[in-house]
Amino acid sequence: MELKINGKVKVILDTQTFDSGFSKREFVITTQEQYPQDVKLECIKDKTAMLDSLAVGDDVDVSFNIRGNEYNGRYFVNLQAWRIEKGAAAIAPTPEAPDTALEPMAEGEDDLPF
Repeated sequence: MELKINGKVKVILDTQTFDSGFSKREFVITTQEQYPQDVKLECIKDKTAMLDSLAVGDDVDVSFNIRGNEYNGRYFVNLQAWRIEKGAAAIAPTPEAPDTALEPMAEGEDDLPF
């Protein structure tokens, strides 16, 4: 199942590297709906480089996975981004509708093959 969210980039945090060699980078987007929400997502390992091309204020579509774990009786949920598409993907122009007006046919004009 692919989960997606779109919005404007609000915050991009620095990369965090741990002693084990694991690295992650978090960012926040603000959804563009009636009641906007600030949603924190993270990129892990080599996916942290995806955030290098983003800037605060960019419109983005983010595909992510939900990851949950338990530690010392407490439960945590992380939203791990695996694809980020900028601008044009987030706000695609709508194609113009073709002109559907019908013209009357002259009598005897028939383009049907039967």
